[in-house]
Amino acid sequence: MSKKLKVILSGGGTGGHIYPAISIANEICKRYPDASILFVGAKDRMEMQKVPEAGYEIIGLWISGIQRKLTLSNLMFPLKLLSSLWRSRKIIKKFNPDVVIGTGGFASGPLLKMANVKNIPAVLQEQNSFPGITNKWLSKGVNKICVAYDGMEQFFPKDKIIKTGNPVRQDLLKTEDKRGRSILKYNLDPEKKTILIIGGSLGARRINQLIEKELDFFKEKNVQVIWQCGKLYYSDYKKYTNQKNVQVYQFLDTMDLAYASADVIISRAGASSVSELCIVAKPTLFIPSPNVAEDHQTKNAKAIVDKDGALMLKESELEDKFQRTISELLESEELQNKLSKAIKKLALPNATLDIVDEIEELIKNTTK
Repeated sequence: MSKKLKVILSGGGTGGHIYPAISIANEICKRYPDASILFVGAKDRMEMQKVPEAGYEIIGLWISGIQRKLTLSNLMFPLKLLSSLWRSRKIIKKFNPDVVIGTGGFASGPLLKMANVKNIPAVLQEQNSFPGITNKWLSKGVNKICVAYDGMEQFFPKDKIIKTGNPVRQDLLKTEDKRGRSILKYNLDPEKKTILIIGGSLGARRINQLIEKELDFFKEKNVQVIWQCGKLYYSDYKKYTNQKNVQVYQFLDTMDLAYASADVIISRAGASSVSELCIVAKPTLFIPSPNVAEDHQTKNAKAIVDKDGALMLKESELEDKFQRTISELLESEELQNKLSKAIKKLALPNATLDIVDEIEELIKNTTK
C-alpha cells in the first residue's frame, strides 16, 4: 500500500469489546508501522481509559444504550444518537479513513452508520454467539462480518460472514510451557490441585457469594484457590486472602500465568473469556451471567458444552449441584482429558491475523 493507511476502530462499554479492537489495531500497526489509527468510544466508559493506556488516541461520543425501563437516559437517547451521528460524520470527514472497524458497543453504531453513508469500507467483529442490538442494526450496511461461532446467518447476511474467532492475547498461546513460572509467581504447592475463579474485570456477585460459601468445602478437598473477585467486590472478599491456600485478587495482571497454574477453571461465559479458555484448554465449569442482554452468556457457554468441551451450571442450580459437579471435575482424570481435548478443537488461535487479512483484502478491493 503506497499511501499511508488510515483506520478508525470503535468498540467499547466492556473489556469484551475493547480488547479485540486493541488487538486488531496492534496487528495493523505491526503490518503498517506508519498507519494512522484513531479509536472512537463512548464518553465516560472504560475505553476512554483503556485505549490511551494501550497507546492509541480516542475520541468520545455522547452515547449510551437503551435501558430496559423508562429513565431520563432513555428519554435522552434520540438526542444522544443525533449528536453522535453528527459528531461521527465530522470525525470521518476530518480523518478520512480507508476502513472503519466496529467491535460492538454503543459508540460503534453511529460511527459505522456514518461510514456506510459515506461509502467507506466497514468491517464488524462480533464476539458473541448471539449478537447485540448495535451489530444487528449495522449488519446490512457493512462489507464483512467476522464471527466466532457457527450459525450466525440467522442474524446476519450470509454472504458477509467470515468465521475467524475472537482476538485473544498472544501470551495465552503457549501457557502449557509456563507451569513452572506460574507456581513460583503464585507461590503454589505443585502437589496440590489449583482452582482458578474468574468472574470478569468488574467481578460477578453470584460467583463470589458461591466461592465464599464453599471455602470450607475447598479446604476439605485440599485444593488451592486463586480467586479473581473483581474491582467492585475486592473490599468485601480480600480478607480471605489470609487463609491458607486461598489468594484473592481484584484483577489478575498475568493472566497467562494464572491460566497456566490452574487444574480446573470456574468462569463466567463472556465471549472473550470463552475464546481464551478454548485456547488454554483446561477443564472448565461455566457459570453464565443471566443478567446480560439476550442471555448471551448462556448461549456462548452452551456452544461449548454442546460439543462436550466444558460443563455448565446456571446460577439457579448452584445450591444443589455445585459441590457434586466440582468434585467430579477435580477427581475424574477421564472427564478432565475429555473436556480439554474437546475444547481445544474449538480454539481459533489465529483470529487476529485472519481478521486483519480480511481487512487488508477489503481495502485492496475498494478504491476510494
